[in-house]
Amino acid sequence: MEPDVLGADYEALRLSFEDDGEGEVVATLVRRRASGRKAVLYVHGFVDYFFQAHLADFYVERGYSFYALDLRKYGRSLLPHQTPYFARSMTDYFPELDEAVRLIREENDVLLVNGHSTGGLITALWADRVRGQGLIDGLFLNSPFLELNVPAPVRTLAGPLVRAAARAWPKGVFPTGPSESYVRTIHRDHGGEWDFDLTWKPEKGTVRLGWLAAIIRAHRQAHAGLAIDVPVLVMASTRSARSKKDDMTSADSVLNADDIARWSTRLGPHVTCVRIDGGLHDLSLSAAPVRDRFFVELDRWLAAYMDVRTPVPRPPGSP
Repeated sequence: MEPDVLGADYEALRLSFEDDGEGEVVATLVRRRASGRKAVLYVHGFVDYFFQAHLADFYVERGYSFYALDLRKYGRSLLPHQTPYFARSMTDYFPELDEAVRLIREENDVLLVNGHSTGGLITALWADRVRGQGLIDGLFLNSPFLELNVPAPVRTLAGPLVRAAARAWPKGVFPTGPSESYVRTIHRDHGGEWDFDLTWKPEKGTVRLGWLAAIIRAHRQAHAGLAIDVPVLVMASTRSARSKKDDMTSADSVLNADDIARWSTRLGPHVTCVRIDGGLHDLSLSAAPVRDRFFVELDRWLAAYMDVRTPVPRPPGSP
């Protein structure tokens, strides 16, 4: 472990993996310790990295050692030769999740995984893959990316075209990408509340065809139904900002919050869905009164399903 950019309370460990088509691949595991044998692993979204120290504060105050994973080609893990955020499959990220969970489990008996946006989609698919192994005890998804935020007819028409184009030009740039308005809403340089590295979380990120095709495949898998075998909490805003005329400061301006609620029930047999009035895309970055509600609901769910939870027994010979 080495000192992390967030300061003295945080450490960072670089994890190395098999080279891919672009060369060396690394991920970064950030840690802030707490007393006790409980832990949480946070996984960020698209064009993002871990910077939400107040989220770590919340967990540490409740006795959870806090870990965050900057995925390959994101944030702390982005190397000069790499195409930022690019992946051919959401399963590309499973090796760093496997390794992070292995390391965390060496020191902790109870583990919650907390995924945001694309990180919520990735961790849901990963949790489904490792069901029955007793590796995690709960899953919390903050505005998970469970559907493209476009009208249904557009999804129907665009899906086959994107998949075909991705086969020929996987790193080709899709003509539209994430809205710049979200980062402008939250960063303090534009009147928002939060400070973060605009190199690691820029106002606008490039969407590659191969990545978008991988997202569409992942959505189809999630919509077909997963069987996550631990309690799942899904939180989303009560409304979405659909145009620049809408209030970006009290709605999800990235995803369709109703789609999140709709598809959340397909994740497993035990899912709690909570809607947060006035919430932003990352609910933990919402205005203070809304953020307070978010943390109250998360605290309530932790008390009900995690704080009194007996660790899931792991089968003999499991990692």
